[in-house]
Amino acid sequence: MKEIDLLDKIIEDENGYLITAEAVEAGFTKPYILKYAREHKMEKAAHGIYILEDVWPDELFILQKRSRLIVYSGETALYLHGLTDREYSKICFTVPTGYNASHIKVQSKEVHYAREHIYELGICERPSSSGNMVHVYDMERCICDLIKDRKKYDVQLFQTAIKEYMSHMEKNLSRLIEYAQKLGVRDEVMKYVEVLA
Repeated sequence: MKEIDLLDKIIEDENGYLITAEAVEAGFTKPYILKYAREHKMEKAAHGIYILEDVWPDELFILQKRSRLIVYSGETALYLHGLTDREYSKICFTVPTGYNASHIKVQSKEVHYAREHIYELGICERPSSSGNMVHVYDMERCICDLIKDRKKYDVQLFQTAIKEYMSHMEKNLSRLIEYAQKLGVRDEVMKYVEVLA
C-alpha cells in the first residue's frame, strides 16, 4: 500500500479527521502530514488535528482526541445515552485526580476529578451527535452520579433521566446496584429502584 493510500485510509477510518499523533504512530513524519493536509485543503480543527473541508467539526471528538483521558459524564453523558432530550449546556467530563486539565478548562466546560478506581468505573464508548465514537460513562454510572449529585441538577432533567433509565430496554439493575455500592450511594439508589423498577 502506498503512503498516500495509507494516510487516506487513516482519515477514512477517523471519519474525515487526520490526527497527527496517530499518523506519526503509523510511521509518517510531521512534515509529510502537514504537506498532505495543505495539499488536500484540510482545515486545522485543533493542535495536531486536521479535518476535511466537507466535515463538520465534532467538538466532543476533537476534545477527546486532544486529551485522551477525558470521559464524558454528567449532562453530556446523559444526552449521549438518550436519557434526556435536552442538549447539554456545557460539556461535562471527568479526568483522573492529579491530571492537569488547565489547558482545557475554558468557557462552557465542566471538569470533574475522580480517584483512579472510581474514574475507570463504567467507561464505555458511544457515538457523539456527529457519529464519532467517544468515551463516556455507561448509563448505570451516569444514574449513580446523577443521584449522588442530585442537588446540582435541574429537577426536570433529574426526573426525566431517572424515568428514561428505568424504562430503558438495556438497563442493568444489578450493575447499577454494584456501582452504587462502590460510589457510596447504595441506599439512595435503592429508593429509586424500589419505586420505579
